[in-house]
Amino acid sequence: MNLLHARIPAGTADTAPMVAARADFLAAGAYRPLAEELARVCAESEGLVIDAGAGTGYYLAHILDAAPAATGLALDVSAVALRRAARAHPRLGAAVWNLWERWPLGDEVASTVVNVFAPRNGPEFHRVLRPGGLLAVASPAPDHLRELGDLVLAVADRKEERLDGTLGEYFARTSRTAVRRTTVLPPDQVRQAVAMGPAGHHLDKGGRRERLAAISEAQEVTVSFTISTYRRL
Repeated sequence: MNLLHARIPAGTADTAPMVAARADFLAAGAYRPLAEELARVCAESEGLVIDAGAGTGYYLAHILDAAPAATGLALDVSAVALRRAARAHPRLGAAVWNLWERWPLGDEVASTVVNVFAPRNGPEFHRVLRPGGLLAVASPAPDHLRELGDLVLAVADRKEERLDGTLGEYFARTSRTAVRRTTVLPPDQVRQAVAMGPAGHHLDKGGRRERLAAISEAQEVTVSFTISTYRRL
């Protein structure tokens, strides 16, 4: 369901090539440890689980597999991504929405909100979660994909500290877990890893497109994430 139509902010939604790259990359399994850890964290969820910035629904589908008493709602600004999300799981619905606006949901309707590499609207997280509800936020760690250099956009310093500061008015942090491994990506997956992320909007800057096309050998890279969990105050 597209609730935004022409009001989608220019340059913010993932494009069709970015979404295709993400779907292919995630299907290959390099980020599966993150999906499994999110599923473990959210396995006790019941009722409505909202994935704020759900993309193709990959992570939400894993959570719903682990939480049989839950149903899922995928929110994202990309209609292209949500067409895939709507088919990702039989208990998943999808709605195109700008996460910075007031969400088209009532107060205290969700048991869990998940946020994976997406905008963080603390007031809306708080409003839609029921008292004591779970918020799970996944962020790239500073060493994530570091071997790819400036092909990917750098992770900001002190990200976790700023995250706690942003959410501290509304939530109490309950845990922080690192998910880290090294993996070997064939050339096509290296290109997908770059094209599916924020750098996908900037492939024609800094010679990224040409440098990606020139990669002919597999690359060993670090995939590194932090999952922070909070409870609604």
